[in-house]
Amino acid sequence: MVIKVFFPSCCATAESGLLIGHWIPEQNSAVILAVVHFPFIPGQVKQYLSEVQQVTQVNTCVLGSWTNSKQEKEEVLNKFLEDLSSIFSHEPWIQLSKESDSKVWSCCIFQKHPSSPMEDEFILVYYDQRKVMLSQLHTADNHATSADHKRNDASKLAAVFDTVAESKILFMTDRYDDGPIKLTHWQSEGVEASIIVELMKQASGPVCMLLTFLLSLVSGVCKSRVLKFWPLSFIWSKLSTCEQLGHRLEHLQLISSNKKAQNQTQLMRKANTFVSLLVDMALGILLMSWLYRENRIGQLADTLIPVADHIAKELQDLLQWLMGVPAGLKMNRALDQVLGRFFLYHIHLWISYIHLMSPFIERILWYVGLSACLGLTVMLSILSDIIALLTFHIYCFYVYGARLYCLKIYGLSSLWRLFRGKKWNVLRQRVDSCSYDLDQLFIGTLLFTILLFLLPTTALYYLVFTLLRLLVVVVQGLIHLLVDLIDSLPLYSVILRLCRSYRLAAGVKFRVLEQKAGKPLRLLMQINPLSYGSVVQTYRLPSCACYPKDSWSALCKKLFVGELIYPWKHKGEKQD
Repeated sequence: MVIKVFFPSCCATAESGLLIGHWIPEQNSAVILAVVHFPFIPGQVKQYLSEVQQVTQVNTCVLGSWTNSKQEKEEVLNKFLEDLSSIFSHEPWIQLSKESDSKVWSCCIFQKHPSSPMEDEFILVYYDQRKVMLSQLHTADNHATSADHKRNDASKLAAVFDTVAESKILFMTDRYDDGPIKLTHWQSEGVEASIIVELMKQASGPVCMLLTFLLSLVSGVCKSRVLKFWPLSFIWSKLSTCEQLGHRLEHLQLISSNKKAQNQTQLMRKANTFVSLLVDMALGILLMSWLYRENRIGQLADTLIPVADHIAKELQDLLQWLMGVPAGLKMNRALDQVLGRFFLYHIHLWISYIHLMSPFIERILWYVGLSACLGLTVMLSILSDIIALLTFHIYCFYVYGARLYCLKIYGLSSLWRLFRGKKWNVLRQRVDSCSYDLDQLFIGTLLFTILLFLLPTTALYYLVFTLLRLLVVVVQGLIHLLVDLIDSLPLYSVILRLCRSYRLAAGVKFRVLEQKAGKPLRLLMQINPLSYGSVVQTYRLPSCACYPKDSWSALCKKLFVGELIYPWKHKGEKQD
């Protein structure tokens, strides 16, 4: 039988005493947690371990004895430690000893009722107790054929990690305590603590209560019935700024919640959300300080009107080109002139609107710049909404062209079914056979011919304005990708992986320290950290998706048949 003993490296120089730990019978493994020093009273040790077991729910007991041969009276001490096996009746009883002035260790086991007549083999595994207790073991999902075997190994390691982590109360005493029990563990020289952290813990309670109260007021206003009426409900659902503010409100509610995290995943999500919010606000304040320095707001306002005029002039030139002979194509002149003048009139209205708003643009931008203190993502969302408002005429042109093109496409498809003696059955949602008389076929042929010869003119306008619309969508999509990146990137986990990689463990690796005949095999257990990609994938925060996600095939189909891509109002939406 192979017996594995996990021994903390911090106890290698401990004085002789008793080994306290947890026995895992399924794995024939002993996880050593601490060493009890002399002098001690066995009754007090048993009472102390029973109290620890009630708190931690871990079966902590005396597993054996530890002898450091540097001390004097070695033979008398060894005899005394052997006699303790009758008081602390654990099966098996482990005896570890370290020879003086050398790195040679010896290990033996006493069993009153041996399960096998064969000699036991020992594997002594050293582990860093601090790193194992603070780390979180992540089991990777592998698609290989050995996935079950790897999962079984991971569960065995998880038992060791959980034993150390759940025994945290055992490590809260050091040698300066006046208790009757003296222990050696990773905090025996002094419990790790920070005055700043303790002060922040004390101050976090009142701050969270105040923040929760303020957020409840804001949430009540947002959920009021006033915002559910049109057009406020429409504006709230379509503006990216409102979506992002609602998303950040949920983050603040999560952070300020007094409910304690139930597991490591919830704790990491809170920490990632908190750090993401801090970084977002810091970047927003830096952007705000840059905007209000050297009158950059006024420079931006002075640049905005000429840029809008230049875009309008380019659109007018484009329409004049379409109203002529674009690329040598022969267009239907009557329809071409009607569409061209219709769009030119809209551009004229848009220019008049921009010049009417020009005296107020600088003041509007000045107040908009203040929103950067809410975070860089809020500022980027406002920028996306400003782009949507400044290109509203392009969106209107695209909607007009798409509706006209879609009408002709569906008209041609219906008339094509008429030629084949088919029709669309609305009730059964399928194509059925149908007989038409001569007059219906004549009118259908006439309409099909008209729509077919008018289709190139309509398709050209639709193609041009669709390309312009796609350009605006790409710019807004890049802004939303940056917002989603800031919202969903687990910054705390990435920083933790960079500074303390052992906190996010993907597994362990073993290094052979000693392998001699007659001596136990000594291994050093080291933690393998998660890769950065796995960290981001595991702890990625949910993002705020302002637009529906369409596949490339669905997008191409919509473009071909003239359906609107990323419209302001979707099918099936109802307004109050």
